[in-house]
Order: sequence, then C-alpha cells, then structure tokens
Amino acid sequence: MQPQRKLINSEDSCVDEALWGLVRATGGLSLLRGHRVVVRSDLQSLKGKVALLSGGGSGHEPAHGGYIGAGMLSAAVAGGVFASPPPTSILAAILSLHNAGASGILLIVKNYTGDRLNFGLAAEQARNHGVAVDMVIVAEDCAFDRPSKAGRRGLCGTVFIHKLAGALAEEGCSLDQIVSKVTEVLKGIGTLGVSLSPCSVPGCLPSFELPPGDMELGLGIHGEPGIRRSKVSSADEVVRTMIEHMTNPNSQSHLPLQSGDTVVLCVNNLGALSCLEMSVVTRATISCLEARGVVVARTMTGSFMTSLEMAGVSLTLMKADQEVLTLFDARTSAPAWPNLSSVSVSGRSCVTEAPVMSSKPQDDTQNEGPLSPVMRKALEKICSTLLEKQEELNSLDRTAGDGDCGNTHAQAARAIQEWLQGHVVPGCPGRLLSILAGLLEEKMGGSSGALYSLFLTAAAGHMTEGRSNTAAWATAMHAGTQAMRRYGGADPGDRTMLDALCPAVDELMKLKTAPPAEHMAVLQAAVQRAASGVESTRDLTARAGRASYIAADRVTLPDPGAVAVAAIFTAVMETLQTGS
Repeated sequence: MQPQRKLINSEDSCVDEALWGLVRATGGLSLLRGHRVVVRSDLQSLKGKVALLSGGGSGHEPAHGGYIGAGMLSAAVAGGVFASPPPTSILAAILSLHNAGASGILLIVKNYTGDRLNFGLAAEQARNHGVAVDMVIVAEDCAFDRPSKAGRRGLCGTVFIHKLAGALAEEGCSLDQIVSKVTEVLKGIGTLGVSLSPCSVPGCLPSFELPPGDMELGLGIHGEPGIRRSKVSSADEVVRTMIEHMTNPNSQSHLPLQSGDTVVLCVNNLGALSCLEMSVVTRATISCLEARGVVVARTMTGSFMTSLEMAGVSLTLMKADQEVLTLFDARTSAPAWPNLSSVSVSGRSCVTEAPVMSSKPQDDTQNEGPLSPVMRKALEKICSTLLEKQEELNSLDRTAGDGDCGNTHAQAARAIQEWLQGHVVPGCPGRLLSILAGLLEEKMGGSSGALYSLFLTAAAGHMTEGRSNTAAWATAMHAGTQAMRRYGGADPGDRTMLDALCPAVDELMKLKTAPPAEHMAVLQAAVQRAASGVESTRDLTARAGRASYIAADRVTLPDPGAVAVAAIFTAVMETLQTGS
C-alpha cells in the first residue's frame, strides 16, 4: 500500500469535499442536491439568455467550477478524479438551467471520448425534454503531428472558450450565434504542455515514470505521457521548443501563426510549479513570441486547468482580433478568472525610470581638516585590530552562529584600508561617517554590515561642519545606537553587540557636560563599560540574532559582536592616548 501523499480525508470523499470547499468559500455558487453539479446561486438571472454548461473529471481545479459566474459558465458538472461525469448529473444540470428560463443551453466539452459520450447522451435526452441544446467540442492540443481518429485533445484552451462564450451570452446573443463565433475562434487556438514530473490519482501510483532531470513534452492533462522525452534545459530553450512545435506547419495539429498576428497567451501551471518559475516561463514566452513578430495582446499566468500535482506548464495561444479582445476583456464574476489588465502586453513600456541617486559619498572629492589626521589614525588602528581578531571572532561565532563574524569584520577592515589608500579623510566627521556607512553597506555584507551602516548613517546626521565637538560626538553615538535598536529589534540584555555598545555610549553621554580635562577619563570609562558588557554576555540568554536559535547551555562564550565593538572602542582610545 502506498503511503498517503495527498492532504485529503479519503480517496472516496475528496471530490465531494472539494466541491463543498469551493461552494462554501464562494458566495455566488451552490451545489445541486444529489449531484456533483455546481450552479450559479442566481439562476433566475439566466432568464431569456443562453446558459453555458461545462465540466469533466475532477483534478483539474480550478476548472471547471471556478469559472462559474456572470459572464462565464452557468454551471459545471464534475466526475471523479480524471473520470468523465455521469449523464444523469449532466442532464440534471441542463434541466436546472432550462427550468431557470434559459433560452438555450450550450455544452462546452473537451475532446475526450468519455466526455463526448456522456455529454452527448445527456444532450440527446435533454432534446427529448424539449430543451434547446448545442455542443462545442474543444480540441486544441498541438502535440501530435498525425492525430489519431480520436482527434486532438481538449486542454487549457477550453477556458478561453468559457470566457468568450460567456461574454457573448451576457450580451444576449442566441445559441446559434455563440456556437458560430466560438467555432470560428477555436481554429486559432493551440495548446502544448511540458512536465518535469508525473501526477497520481489519489490512491494510485504515478501516471508514468519520469526520471529526475527529464521532461516530457506534449503530455495530456490526465497524466498521459507525451510525445517526446528529453533532458530538462533552460526555461528559454523549453519555451522555444514548445512554440516551434506548436507552430510547425509540417504538423497536422499546428497553430498557424505568422509575424504580425495578435494573440492572447495563457501560461498555465499544471499543478506544482512555483510562482517564481511561472513568471520566468511567462517572460520567456512573451520574449519568444515577440522575437517572431507576434503581438501579445493579453497574458494570463497561473493555475487555470491543472493536472493534480504535476510539475509542469502548458502554453495556450489564441489568435485575436479586436472583437475577440473585447469579449476577452468583458467583466465576469467567476472566482477563478484573473483580474487582468486590458492594456496590450506588447508595445508597452515596462520600465519606470529610477530617481537619480547622488554619487556615493566615498566617490566625492573631500577636503582635509584639523581632525583628519587623528581620524585616519583611529581608522587604521580599528582596521588592524579587527584583522588581528578575525580568527578569534570566527571561533566565538562558531559556537552560536555561522562562524563568519571575524570574516565579515575583516571584510569591513580591508574595505576601509583600501579606501584610505586612495582618499583623503574629510575634515567633517559627518562626511567621514557617511562614507564609512556606504562602504560597509556595500562591502561588509550580512546583518552586521546593515547594523554598522545604520549606526553610522544615523550618527552622521548629528556631525556637521559646525558641530564636531565632543558633545556632538556623544549625541551622534547615541543616535546611532538608537537606530540599531529601532530597526534591529534587539535591546541590551539580548546577548548581542548592543551589550557592549549601549553601556559604552551611555558613558560617553557624560561628554556633554564634562569639562575638557575629564574627556579622556570618560572615554576610558566607556571602554571599561564595553569590556564589562562583553563579559556579561557569557551569562545572558540570547534573544536576538542567530544565537537565539541555539540552546542556552551551549552558549557560554562571549558574544563575538560585542567583542568586536569593545575592540573598536579600545582602538579609538589607544589612538587618542598616543596622540595626546
């Protein structure tokens, strides 16, 4: 017995429960008692108009129940998974629409033998009840060069017919008019699918075997194998292969497509491709078509006619003139129809100009000032210290993080050293802080780079040409710390770099009132408080950063970020002591 790989309650009940799920979630739908038939809740609105009925096996959701609503289907009948629905339910659906006052019933049927037989039988029975019924067979599969007597299969192009016929019915067209129009449009619709995996009916083995790395071209929506198997290639190559096959004039089932033609494109997820892959395929398809001179007027991308969990995609092209586009754009309340733009895809500018950004601060020409020499020496000392501590910081980080704290700080140090070799240190401390912020944002990387850049950016705003005294430095350091706390979400006590930084900055705030003779003592006290903060992290439980995911009893060494901060403060103090 195969282990259950589907999130269902039972194989027997999944279809009925899925229909109930659709109806319960959608205000405009209801179930026909005793049948797997979903109908519009407002059947009375069909009076005097043509009603549309479609359906088929389940497992293709949102087809067909998702396309019921004003402007699309009036009802849909569901069979078991990949099984044609019974004639009794189809007839019940037809009679419900007829009894609601519909002027005629159009059956939209995919070209599979079971569907043709069962819908055809129900249609004949309905005619015996005096119902005006007609049927359109959708057979737009482009896979087979020489289709068998069964003909081309009905695939996702069926959804286009639901939409166009629904718009015509809403306009009040007669049954004959609708049949005539959609029969004409069907000549210009083609679909081809490709899959990277099979699918499996609940309780059954996969529909076919497909080794990893292989793909199947031209498969059907019931898991039928395709026409050709090959290795998976790039999205661009797969799409190009699909369109070439669809439009190959040597094939009896090709879609005649010429340069200058206008099409509507549907990129249909067969069940298990990610949204990211779908967007990549959509881009590739539009580009491929436009390269052939085809105008893509509309594009819909998503899950429209699936094949359970098959990891694949089908492309449907419909040649369109303005009349078809108007019908395609007409509004519908069907829950599965996308909210599409009515602007042509081709010929539209897809790029909005970005604002002109000022040049990077580190690229500006700067002028030196009285503070330039000491700031240069402090930076050189900070860089050499961080490079010396690279392995120590990595070692500390390996116990509670990803082991690269030393590397990221070393990257920052080397970036600053490289900059110092080719630039003067500006006399305005605010300019220097902005330059460093830009450097670390670009070169340091990771959350550390973002945090340091935040600190420096917030601090820079408090250091202008006219305000670079010790009180301004203290205010700037405090502003930088507050920015780290606000955006980083950590606080002192969370076992992060803030446990060294915040106490040190609190001490530096005394510079705002201390006389000049005491400034060095304040800095020394700040360095001491940073060192004490580092030691405190040995006993703290991490509540932020990567260490917060590690069991507390495994985290007994100091936090590496805090160690780095303390080392920076020490380097600055030693520089100032030497200079004084």
